[in-house]
Amino acid sequence: MQGGNVTTPFGRRPISLAHVRGQLRTAEIKSGKSVDKWKVFRDACEARTALGVQDRALAVLDALLTFYPKSELCEDRGLVVFPSNDQLSVRAHGIAGTTLRRHLATLVEAGLIQRKDSANGKRYARKGDAGTIEEAFGFSLAPLVARAEELAHLAQKVAAERKRFRAMKEALSICRRDVRKLLTAAMEEGAAGDWGRIEDMFVELTGRIPRTPTAADIEPILEEMQMLRDEIINRLEIQENSQNTDSNAVQNGCHIQNSNTESIHELEPSSRKEQGAKPSPDIRPVREPIKAFPLGMVLQACPGIRDYGPNGAIESWRDLLSAAVVVRSMLGVSPSAYEEACAILGAENAAAVMACILERAGHIKSAGGYLRDLTRRAEREEFSLGPMLMALMRTNGGSGRKAS
Repeated sequence: MQGGNVTTPFGRRPISLAHVRGQLRTAEIKSGKSVDKWKVFRDACEARTALGVQDRALAVLDALLTFYPKSELCEDRGLVVFPSNDQLSVRAHGIAGTTLRRHLATLVEAGLIQRKDSANGKRYARKGDAGTIEEAFGFSLAPLVARAEELAHLAQKVAAERKRFRAMKEALSICRRDVRKLLTAAMEEGAAGDWGRIEDMFVELTGRIPRTPTAADIEPILEEMQMLRDEIINRLEIQENSQNTDSNAVQNGCHIQNSNTESIHELEPSSRKEQGAKPSPDIRPVREPIKAFPLGMVLQACPGIRDYGPNGAIESWRDLLSAAVVVRSMLGVSPSAYEEACAILGAENAAAVMACILERAGHIKSAGGYLRDLTRRAEREEFSLGPMLMALMRTNGGSGRKAS
């Protein structure tokens, strides 16, 4: 062990309880423990943001490590280096004395080094008769040995966060490109839809991206941008399927008419008033089921629905469907209105709409009438769930509970 005693700094420099705890921790270093000084230095550099140190302070730490003769920091060989400020300044690429002292204080405050001051504050080593160093005063590198595993973990965590941030930025860039080009194609080719409103939402989302974003800035914007992209694709798919169904119905009608070549009435005009004439059934396109949005997004937009799930939590779509039935009854929505919504929107989306109505219950006079109106609008393809969810996500963005 290297002493294990708590020492205080020379002169007017104060000592904090954190510094005392740091010295006690270094006193518990196992005998014989050693670490590669350059590996632990690289970990400290990687974790510099979490440690609260700047590049110049790390340059000073680099210089201090060069005064330790071995590549392995080992408690048994002593861990105190004692260069003068002039020597340290030269190895730190000519850093000024005032700046040097400030960065040394930063390293001490960050718990990467410790001061071991002599009685007069000078840095030196006292050697024994055999020429070996018996005691040294200067800067102890023991915290690097004591915190080697912690620094390695911090470095891995920072690297993982940086990788995740890069992936989110890349995903946002691709999603922005998709939304912009899909919108342009839909508007230029005259596809049916309220594209102007959707473009306004896209512009508003894009404007919320900071010049120097963080992961916390990017994550909610990426989620909303992905929802907007899914909304556009969903609208275009519904329109395409509807057109294909209409086209197939016309082709099938022509095929049926022409297939009966032996009919004596084929070339004769017909009237619905003729005896025995049957009205032709209306040909309605088969509605494609509307895609459900991710459960996590619904819960982020509508956190209040969680309280009505089994055991006060919602872990699956089944839980949300059960909670929606409870909310339906509580808000006075008739079973027929809810069943109609399920038939038009799909069970998952109908449950999500009930969650949205619950969030806005204080602003809605009749929940049942509101649900019927949304259902009729959805049947005419004039309503979609995406914008409603995104509006609630913005409202609940600060206080909404994340989905587990």
